[in-house]
Amino acid sequence: MKPTADESLQLEAIELAKAWQNRANELMTAEERAYQGQIQHLLTHPQDKVTLTRMIDRSFRSANHRKTADQISTLLQKHGIPGFFSLTEKMLMHLFLLAGRHLPVLSVPKIIAKMRSDSSRSVIPGESDILHGHLAKRKRQGIRMNINHLGEAVLGEDEARHRLQTYVRDLQDPAVEYISVKISTIYSQIQPLAFDHTVEVLSERLGQLYRAAATNTFERADGRRVPKFVNLDMEEYRDLAITTAAFTRILDRAEFKSHAAGIVLQAYLPDAFDIQKALTDWARKRIAKGGAPIKIRIVKGANLEMELVEASLFNWPLAPYDNKRDVDANYKRMVHFGMDPAVMPAVHLGIASHNLFELAYAYKLAERNGVTAYFAFEMLEGMANHVRRAIAEMTGEVLLYAPVATREEFINAIAYLVRRLDENTGEENFLRYAPHLTTRSKEWKFLKAQFQDACRHMERTSTRPNRLQDRRHETFPQKMGTYYEGEFNNEPDTDWSLAANRKWAEAVRSRWQKKADDGPMQIPLVIAGREIYDARAVRECLDPNQKPAEIKVAAYRLATIEDVDQAVAVARQDPDGWRRLELKERHRMLSRVARELRKARGDLIGAAAANTGKVFTEADVEVSEAVDFAEYYPFSVHTFSGIETVQAQGKGVGAVVSPWNFPIAIPCGGIVASLAAGNTVIFKPASD
Repeated sequence: MKPTADESLQLEAIELAKAWQNRANELMTAEERAYQGQIQHLLTHPQDKVTLTRMIDRSFRSANHRKTADQISTLLQKHGIPGFFSLTEKMLMHLFLLAGRHLPVLSVPKIIAKMRSDSSRSVIPGESDILHGHLAKRKRQGIRMNINHLGEAVLGEDEARHRLQTYVRDLQDPAVEYISVKISTIYSQIQPLAFDHTVEVLSERLGQLYRAAATNTFERADGRRVPKFVNLDMEEYRDLAITTAAFTRILDRAEFKSHAAGIVLQAYLPDAFDIQKALTDWARKRIAKGGAPIKIRIVKGANLEMELVEASLFNWPLAPYDNKRDVDANYKRMVHFGMDPAVMPAVHLGIASHNLFELAYAYKLAERNGVTAYFAFEMLEGMANHVRRAIAEMTGEVLLYAPVATREEFINAIAYLVRRLDENTGEENFLRYAPHLTTRSKEWKFLKAQFQDACRHMERTSTRPNRLQDRRHETFPQKMGTYYEGEFNNEPDTDWSLAANRKWAEAVRSRWQKKADDGPMQIPLVIAGREIYDARAVRECLDPNQKPAEIKVAAYRLATIEDVDQAVAVARQDPDGWRRLELKERHRMLSRVARELRKARGDLIGAAAANTGKVFTEADVEVSEAVDFAEYYPFSVHTFSGIETVQAQGKGVGAVVSPWNFPIAIPCGGIVASLAAGNTVIFKPASD
């Protein structure tokens, strides 16, 4: 049977990948073979990977050489010298353990220098003479370079402005053609809830970079002069919409109509395909108005571990796909869409991967569609250079993504090196099998089968986002929580990266932000189920968000000594019989309380903001914590009640006197803990 067009494309890609791999093996140098051998040993000895990671981490954490020497020697004595070290390196480590650790002022700087030298294969030293020498060498080789200063998520605006000026200087440097920028390095206060403000600040700062790029040119190896290029890297899921909005907003300005710029999309996010389509539609309209094209760099995604941690911390669904087949299938789908001859003049592509099957598939598709002029392969500096040479030899230009760090900034490179080490040794990662890979090996057959499986799965992979929380339309089943489910799960916080939740927050703000002519809410005393408004001293709550204006949001009553005595008496008497309830019934009631707290999230946040000035992002996690208390405390009481030699019962009356700065979680925690244990409770809110 004759293969279909798609099957034919796959077969052509497999043959091309095979040709590239065979040629790469012919081009490999003796030094590269030795390095490949070291990497192969590392892959087959997981403890060596752990030891190496710890050595890198501990060598650069402290400026105290004696402390560093102690940590490294302890590490080596416990786990042994890694077997992938060369014979010379092993001898030097033995020498360090025998004598060098006692002379840390001499030995530690040499160890650090050696580690930095070894890592320079993947992280280019940022000192001017070394960096410029490397860029000049690559230019002579006809290789284009995209430099990225390592270091993310700056902690303050001074540092953000410093990084911004570093990028501007790069763009003014005649040796630099192309830079990659993460938004977290140019603005320290990124906040999805403050979406429009964040996008506006980022747009202004990106404008500075685009002006520098537009007013400076780079001379390529063939003598052509081209404008400098800025590519926006994509980081965590929360930055996806912000980065995209800032990118389009600044390029919509008239001054940047003729300026080309780039953005990265991560195929491991189901959301990426729809964003690619939206960006493409926007770019085609831009071209129709006489504007310049944009570039989308398609990557698989490189922050999976961080996304896993975030999802776990906030009890959210994992934003990326949870399996490699979906990631690979979505990657191919994005390549297919992007290589449509009708759209490629508006949106050029960067095909970023080290997987030869992916690269070959993209190349054959580009050939078939007649769009090879509109895309380029992009690979990482220092990763499988022999493969890069083989591809460049057969297809021409390859753009290298080159991380850069000076000695003082090298601490920033540690996270990058560890992340790359972790990714590249993953069970399904192509680079895991790169050392000594041949096209007749079982590893090659495994990688080929993986590629073909993803091709078949391309149209079946969902593009529906995994994160769909919408506080506006939440419903909570009657039978949920620890009482009904028999297990405890943390309450999810609000995901502010989602537009629906930002709209919900605006509605809460509108509802709770009082105006001067609004009457204040009246807050009574509540004793024995009776609300008391009359014949009591009254205090006012002023909205701290609107000072110096005195906006009255509420008026509350102060208790008298007689009121306190009555409250204590009622709590002792327990007329409702709470203390006599079985644990199971207390648990059922408090799970109902948890449900009401979930439903009241918006009003609890609004009240906390109006009363104390607490920002929504901080009040929101308090609500989640309050729900957790209402679910966990009665659930945990079962543990104590189940101990045969322990009798668990309430003490009588609990008093909860909470501070002002945690107006939701702390009082709720105190109240439900007392109630869950079988006590009655008197609650006195903070006077502030």
